[in-house]
Order: sequence, then C-alpha cells, then structure tokens
Amino acid sequence: MYRLDDLLHLMARLRDPRHGCPWDLQQSYASIVPHTIEEAYEVADAIERRDFAHLPGELGDLLFQVVYYSQLAREEGRFDFAAVVDGITRKLIRRHPHVFPDGDLYGVPNRPKPAEEAIRQRWEDIKAEERAEKAAAPEQLSLLDDVPLALPALSRSVKLQKRAARVGFDWPEALVVVDKLREELDELLEAMSGSDPQAIVDELGDLLFAATNLARHLAVDPEVALRGANHRFEWRFRFIEQALRASGRSPEGCSLDELEALWAEAKRAEREEPGRA
Repeated sequence: MYRLDDLLHLMARLRDPRHGCPWDLQQSYASIVPHTIEEAYEVADAIERRDFAHLPGELGDLLFQVVYYSQLAREEGRFDFAAVVDGITRKLIRRHPHVFPDGDLYGVPNRPKPAEEAIRQRWEDIKAEERAEKAAAPEQLSLLDDVPLALPALSRSVKLQKRAARVGFDWPEALVVVDKLREELDELLEAMSGSDPQAIVDELGDLLFAATNLARHLAVDPEVALRGANHRFEWRFRFIEQALRASGRSPEGCSLDELEALWAEAKRAEREEPGRA
C-alpha cells in the first residue's frame, strides 16, 4: 500500500514546474478553499449516511487538501507538511495535560483521571491562553476572537453563543429560549407589516439565531438537525413526484390542497418505512 510519504511525493510531482499538471500549477491557497470546504462536507455526509465503505476515500480527499496547502507553503518557504504535523501534535499534547502531564507523547500518566468537567474547563483555559499568545494587542482580546468567519452560519452561531455563555451571558434553560424565540417571531411579524426590507432581514436573522440558541440548549447540533430536515423534505417531495407520475400527473398541474394531501400521505409513509421512523 502507498504511504503518506508517497502522497507527499505525488503532490510535489503535480506541482513540478516542468513536468507537473497544468491545472495544479495554476492553483493558489484561495482557489483551493472551495474544494476544501466541499471535501469536508462530503466527509460529514458519508458519516451521516453511515457510508463507511466510501468514508476512506472521502477522508483521503480531505487529507489531500492539507497536503496541497502544505506543498504551496513549502514552495514559498513558509512551512511544510512536517511543520503541520508537529504543530498539531504539540497543540494536542498541550491541551491534554491529564493524558500527557509531563508533555511526553509516549509517557503514561501516573495519577487519577480528572473529572470530565475539569478536563473541559482546562481545555478552554488552554485555548484562551493560546488566543492571548496569538493576539497582537492583548488589551483588545475578546472571547469571540478566532471564531472563524467562514464557518457555516448556524455552526458559527453556536460557537459565538458558547463563548459568551462561559462568562454567564446565557439563558438559564431551554424553556426561556423558547419564550425568546416567540418574541423574535413577533418582532419579525411586526417588521413584515412595515416597508423596510432590511428590518425583515434583521429580524429573520435574530429569529434564526434564537432557534440556534434553542438547539444548543437542547444539546442538538443545528447543522445536523437542518440536514435531517432537508433529507426529510427531499424524501417527501420525491414521494409526491412519484405518486403523481404514477397517475400521469405533475406537481405543476395540482392545486396546493392536493399537494398538501400528498405531503401528509408522504409523512405517513415515512413513519411506516423501516429505518425512517
């Protein structure tokens, strides 16, 4: 089997100025980013569908993205793949003092394992220290520093809320968030009665943010929940299309009431289908 060194050699060959691939030679950090995001989602999709037969391939595609960035950086004299491996290994050793108390990767800790909450708190403390080390102006430090702008909006909402919650800026329980959700819905309805399109956008954003907050309080990943809703919508809509196709009809030729009736039928069929309840 090929090994990691072979993949690194392959990447260097693809970027060889004389004999490499013309497409690969044209790429930059920025041009590769969309592929990286797509590959990460394909990994998540394979896991969600429990498609473990294809998961190694998807993980390989994602690994190749890291190798690609590292090759670009090596060509510019910035860093190489070995520096990436060294950096993440050192970071994880530092963030797991309960496993590596002496900073020894291969040493075995000779003390009781701390409570999970203590481990989580120490993890957050260490990350805060790392953020402080990276900051150019410590007096401007914010808990919200380094929450990536490029994250999907729902995921970024959760991260922002978690950061704020660490200093007590949080609702005490899920039911209180439900009240907030109703309040945001009322504000959206009020905006819809006016003539300011931006107000509608703002209030809808607040409603979505509150819904994400509720998901966090319920220990539900909103990205996972929404992907599940998307899958259910797809299954039900395809059910409608197939039912209409079987009778020689199409959605365009049906009234909304007819489509709603088929939608209800699709939901019943979904509940009765093994593995979908």
